[in-house]
Amino acid sequence: MATSIDIKHRAYEFAKQVILFTSEQQYSKVYTSMIDQLIRSASSIGANLVEGYAGSSKNDFIKFYTIALKSANETKYWICLLRDTILQEQKEKLNNLLREADELSKIVATIIIKTKSND
Repeated sequence: MATSIDIKHRAYEFAKQVILFTSEQQYSKVYTSMIDQLIRSASSIGANLVEGYAGSSKNDFIKFYTIALKSANETKYWICLLRDTILQEQKEKLNNLLREADELSKIVATIIIKTKSND
């Protein structure tokens, strides 16, 4: 389970980067809900990984890791929407966050697949 521990830390760092990035941005109040959704989905990745790792069964583990995967995919959506609308001047930073969200998504998906195949 060393991979699960590493991914939890990586997801935590990712959520922290998203929070720090969004806290530095200037945007109209109308976009607040988009920023909130991004923070919620980005922080949900790690929260669900932690929950899954502490789960009482293999099914718990898979359930929470699947939720984390969905959160990672949702995070990619919000990053792209922000990049292509209100924060276009931050394209490079948002693309970096997008790459990390994509990598987290792929790692979590691989962990789910491997866990399911270990039956």
